[in-house]
Amino acid sequence: MPPLAVKNPQSLKELVGKELGVTEWFRVTQERIEQFAEATEDRQWIHVDRARASSESPYRATIAHGFLTLSLISHFLKEVIQLQGGVRLAVNYGLNRVRFPAAVRAGSRIRARVALLALKELSDSVEAIYMVTIESEQSDKPSCVAECIVRYYF
Repeated sequence: MPPLAVKNPQSLKELVGKELGVTEWFRVTQERIEQFAEATEDRQWIHVDRARASSESPYRATIAHGFLTLSLISHFLKEVIQLQGGVRLAVNYGLNRVRFPAAVRAGSRIRARVALLALKELSDSVEAIYMVTIESEQSDKPSCVAECIVRYYF
């Protein structure tokens, strides 16, 4: 599905309180998990040791790092919404709340459901707070729920 096209950051006002869209499914491969482990120095066996995870883990498989799942939010936001103009720079300003209710098993697919919670107009930018819920095909619970703050500078 193409991203929701929004004229400029100020046009986001009309979307506060609404769901903006749901992304396509995205496969989280073991290779991606291992690359993330290397990049972050987090090589815990539950992420990288397939044999041990299949016998000792409650998930019976390796799982993605919670922070790997969280880091995909930027990718998912671009897939859901596109500002057509009036933005000199978009910056990930931070997060308000993050939870990881369910694990993401290696090889499974996830997608994001994105809503715009709030919008604050500043002198040089607009600050958007998005509620991002990452769903997994293999779980009834979300894999990640986060309030993500993006500043769009004019």
